[in-house]
Amino acid sequence: MRILSAIAVVAMLATPAYAQISTPHINLLADGPTKTPDELEQDAIRDKAYKESLRKIPNAKTSSDPWGTVRSEPPKAATPAKPKTKTGSAQQ
Repeated sequence: MRILSAIAVVAMLATPAYAQISTPHINLLADGPTKTPDELEQDAIRDKAYKESLRKIPNAKTSSDPWGTVRSEPPKAATPAKPKTKTGSAQQ
């Protein structure tokens, strides 16, 4: 009984491998219809209109604060650095 179950397991494992080898290699992408010159022209017009519409969109300056929408108060502006004065014997 063990021998029969072992043979069945081997046969079940070998079936997918055999199916991959025995099928003919077919390229389905080459069989697709080609575009007519009118369709190519319409695609070119559509692409040109798309690129022109992208140029019309202004560049939005986004905030660099990822937590800006979470805070209840607006972020504080950076305070300007105070100029440092030298302390020494030369100044009086």
